[in-house]
Amino acid sequence: MRKTSLAIALGTLISVDATAQSSVTMYGMIDSGISYVSNQGGHSVLKFDDGVYTPNIFGLEGKEDLGGGLKAVFKLENQFQLGTGSILQPGLFGRQAYVGLESVKLGTLMLGNVYEFMFTSLTQAGNAPGVLSGGLYNFASGPFQKLAIPQNPTGYFDWSRTTGLPLSNSIRYQSPVIAGLQVGALYAPGGMPGNFSGNSAVSFGLNYTAGPFGLGAAYTDKKYPSLTGGEPFTTITNWGVGAHYAFGPLFTAADLVTVRNSLNGTAAYAAQIGASLHMSPEMAVGVSYMYMKGNAALGNDHANQIGSSLSYDLSKRTGVYVAGVYQRANSGANANINGILDPMGASTTPTQFIARVGIRTTF
Repeated sequence: MRKTSLAIALGTLISVDATAQSSVTMYGMIDSGISYVSNQGGHSVLKFDDGVYTPNIFGLEGKEDLGGGLKAVFKLENQFQLGTGSILQPGLFGRQAYVGLESVKLGTLMLGNVYEFMFTSLTQAGNAPGVLSGGLYNFASGPFQKLAIPQNPTGYFDWSRTTGLPLSNSIRYQSPVIAGLQVGALYAPGGMPGNFSGNSAVSFGLNYTAGPFGLGAAYTDKKYPSLTGGEPFTTITNWGVGAHYAFGPLFTAADLVTVRNSLNGTAAYAAQIGASLHMSPEMAVGVSYMYMKGNAALGNDHANQIGSSLSYDLSKRTGVYVAGVYQRANSGANANINGILDPMGASTTPTQFIARVGIRTTF
């Protein structure tokens, strides 16, 4: 089965010469297009938007064979905004920046700014349905403006962390695959004098694969310091489970993701299913459905969302697509589709719709 539309959306398409003693590879992905938003802050909008079907990525990856099945590895990767050329994350390589050791028998150790397991065990492993129906707009957001996640563009953008939010100053280990099973753990010391837990993070992941079937589970706990630098900390906790199965040209996936803010007691979950069908080697159609629900601290607000996409590969590297997303929240709530980074970009009504046409390429 062709998995082009799935693989390019994960932000990790890299080509390395496995027969070489050492190698350095330059790689990247670019996505751009026009999006129509039915209600963004009370008005309809037609705008240039990029990094939707896939993130806009530029990176360098290197491997050096140290002998005995051991390799030194590194990656330097940034994410940029195509419309302005600006870098999205703080720093030149804010998406990923690490050095480590990789062993077929012992697993992989990474040190630096790395992805945690809500992304790698769910999205990267093929267990995130939002990838199948058009990318960023199809991940969890919803009418949860009171989530108030620190260091977040809107306070609730990608609250499940499944689009790939790295954790800085991290030590990450992932085991080799044994009988289809792989586990991993990450620890990011906070670096705060006198308080080992302050500003720290932990993450754990588990994956199992058997032929066309895959299963993933992940947990991440991140402590954010207060604006004054002291306590109390804001602890954001995420956990999720997901699975996928390939029926020839039909790829299916489902997941359940959650979030909780310890400081204000807000919490939410999202359950999603999706599928992508390759009708020909070049053409694929994807659909997804998601239900999101907040707790009492979020007014028990909820939303239903459907997404769909139709993509056509012009070559192995380049394709065009059309996509649409519709979200409907309960009466009195303000719908908000993920990927609208304006803090005031939620709909002024319980509904919001986005239609998009775009082009994407990899190198």
